[in-house]
Amino acid sequence: MLGTAALLLTGCGLTDDEEPGDGVAVVVGMTDEVLATDPASGYDPGSWLVFNNVFQSLLSFPPGGTEPQPEAARECGFTDRVSQRFTCTLRDGLTFTNGHELTSQDVKYSFDRTLRINDPNGPAVLLSSIDRIETPDDTTVTFHLTQPDATFPQKIASGAGSIVDHREYPSDELRTDGEAVGSGVYTLESYSEGEAVFAVNEEYQGPAEAQNSEVTLRLFNGDQKALKQAVEGGEVDVAYRGLAASDIADLESSTLDGDGGVKVVDGSSAEVQHLVFNMDDPVTGDPGVRRAIAHLIDRSTLTRDVYQRTAEPLYSIVPAGITGHNTAFFDTYGDVPRPDLAEDALRESGFTEPVELTLWVTPARFGPDTEAAFEYLAGQLNESGLFDATVRSVPADEFAEGVAGGDYGAYVRGWVPDYPDPDNFTAPFFGEGNILENNYESPRITEELIPRTEQESDRARTVEDYSTLQDIVAEDLPLIPLWQGRQYAIAAENIDGLQWTLDASTVFRFWEILKTPEE
Repeated sequence: MLGTAALLLTGCGLTDDEEPGDGVAVVVGMTDEVLATDPASGYDPGSWLVFNNVFQSLLSFPPGGTEPQPEAARECGFTDRVSQRFTCTLRDGLTFTNGHELTSQDVKYSFDRTLRINDPNGPAVLLSSIDRIETPDDTTVTFHLTQPDATFPQKIASGAGSIVDHREYPSDELRTDGEAVGSGVYTLESYSEGEAVFAVNEEYQGPAEAQNSEVTLRLFNGDQKALKQAVEGGEVDVAYRGLAASDIADLESSTLDGDGGVKVVDGSSAEVQHLVFNMDDPVTGDPGVRRAIAHLIDRSTLTRDVYQRTAEPLYSIVPAGITGHNTAFFDTYGDVPRPDLAEDALRESGFTEPVELTLWVTPARFGPDTEAAFEYLAGQLNESGLFDATVRSVPADEFAEGVAGGDYGAYVRGWVPDYPDPDNFTAPFFGEGNILENNYESPRITEELIPRTEQESDRARTVEDYSTLQDIVAEDLPLIPLWQGRQYAIAAENIDGLQWTLDASTVFRFWEILKTPEE
């Protein structure tokens, strides 16, 4: 093989007399919903949290790392010079939690199944470069790609690469019984609307070592107040995802004062949020309107006043810490409001009265502070006297239908990356079938820049093309980047290991959480 994954990083580690799974049970709480337990369907943070802990992929991201390392595979690599043929050799003796042997047949079946079902809420889009899969023996699997794709190892290291038992999952429809059969670090013992219970898989073979014996995931289904009370009251050991920024700030302040009883752990993140424009809308389709908005938004005060500095201003579609990041929007529009330039842009487009504008949001899908943030943005626009902006909040399903139907001129879009590469912040956003659904077209991006960057195995050599791509987006304004988040977890004082779960891969590793028994 021309390239194989190498040394793995590990987390805290066990003591000499402990075995994986001997640790104390842990209770984790979050407000995100788990929309699916079948890897062919889920494409949301809650579902991928389940997939990353219950299923194995051929590769996985080590704690703190952005380069995939062997997981179910013993080794993987491109076996040609153009990144179009990728071969993996499985570990020996892999089994699913039901005792069935895991072979290359299951790997091929899992990928073929996801592509065949092609669920609109699933990750099939990440696997679209697969042409065919060969399995010459039980431990070898070769992917033939339709085009060079240097990011393919990262794509299959994500939840999209979850391996299922071909005897347990129908080939052409989703499994809907709420159960899951994988080969990962944990088994899914039970799942309901309010709770999921995970037990350590004693037959797991891979690099991870569980620091606990069981994890109970309590699902608060959007109730931020209840989650905060639960972690403060000791009902959950760890609160992850879904606390409002003000709650995090309050808890962090209490921790610094020494009277909180909990600690705040933060880590890097590449989660971003954008204001997206429908390019066919009679209002936001006008470039003068979009330029005026770009000149009026003040990200610094937004992240300070609404997000309590739990997020940072973002000035491009590729976030800081990811290869190729630049500051195209800062360079083009600055970092302070310029009402004079905004007015010039509107007057050039023929607008002489305040522009009526509705900003559409759905907090259930894009975070508890989303509505407050867009109210704040509307206030910034209205303060200039150039806009009459209002905010409309709707349920997630109604929001998705409105975006798909072209009913919204301006709307929120959040993005938690599937893998930490600039490709994942660009390719899904542009071209046919893109997730923004905003009617933006740029042949330079879709026919030249993205294909060329996908072929380059040395990601450092893509920086110039990604810089050009970001500059084009800043000029055309199909969206405006708003902020880049950090990851936070609130934990009891006797919890350790969270530093190994909060990184740019966004993989929340249950197995790294260690709870010390209280004396």
